[in-house]
Amino acid sequence: MKILPRISGTFLDEITHDIPSQNWTERHWRREFELYKRIGIDTLIIIRAGYRNKCIYPSKVLGELLPIYEDIGEMFFSLADEFGLKLYFGTYDSGFYWWRRTWWKEVEINKAFIDEAFERYGHHKSFAGWYLTHETGKNDAHIIELFNHIGGYCKSKADLPVLISPYPQGSKQSGENALALEESFDHWERIYAETHQSFDICAFQDGQVHYEELPKFINGIADLGKKYGVTIWSNLETFDRDMPIKFPPADWRYLRMKLETAAQVAEKIITSEFPHFVSPFSCYLSAHNLFERYMTYEHAQWGEEFAKETLEWVKSQRD
Repeated sequence: MKILPRISGTFLDEITHDIPSQNWTERHWRREFELYKRIGIDTLIIIRAGYRNKCIYPSKVLGELLPIYEDIGEMFFSLADEFGLKLYFGTYDSGFYWWRRTWWKEVEINKAFIDEAFERYGHHKSFAGWYLTHETGKNDAHIIELFNHIGGYCKSKADLPVLISPYPQGSKQSGENALALEESFDHWERIYAETHQSFDICAFQDGQVHYEELPKFINGIADLGKKYGVTIWSNLETFDRDMPIKFPPADWRYLRMKLETAAQVAEKIITSEFPHFVSPFSCYLSAHNLFERYMTYEHAQWGEEFAKETLEWVKSQRD
């Protein structure tokens, strides 16, 4: 299914694991969500609601946590309700048990966490799906058991779409441990075959393989999706992995290439992640320029007048 080369979903990363906090209040997020409504971003994904001793709400399940002063989950769901957006809830990553191959402990904590979170947020009309936050590049760390048990439990709690966003184990991230594309396809065929439809949507990250490898990779993954009934989205990384620092907004030239490549096969293009790396309200000044390049991108068929009106609205909203 060929789509317009346009971003229509974004992750929300408020655990601040490897990107900085922007210290936004509800006022800033309201402005951001209104922007999404204006430019056709209809799907939001909480990338991880809990990680190690951090959580976006005061969880009783996770035990001793770093100080939590506000319920960010409630703010996100309430704003998504207000602006008519869909919100996927991201599960918990211990950063510990599954890496020690104690996968059943990871599952046990997640089940209790899912129960707690659904009791808090399940009434929201914007609650549209689940995101399995455990990222992997290959059939390792008992990922099949994790997907089957955690994804299956999500579906038993509320039969909504379940999303994963793994990565190709390419040389840009994994160095000597990188897999050739054919090896990646072999690993993911096994994962798709043995996960028993515990997830519905797969949105591969696109930043770990070299640009010239990307078309072959996304076409191979699309073929596997068709074979196993998995809907293929694309996770367009709008940050740059080529720089010696983590992580600046992407160069528009490379982002455009990835966007147009993904649009050939993906049913939807989401990004990691709009608030930091593309938003005109981002703490990164270069993100403001990237947003303008994106909005004036002729192949997205925005229309010159719409782009102009949107940029004028952005200007009026800046502090």
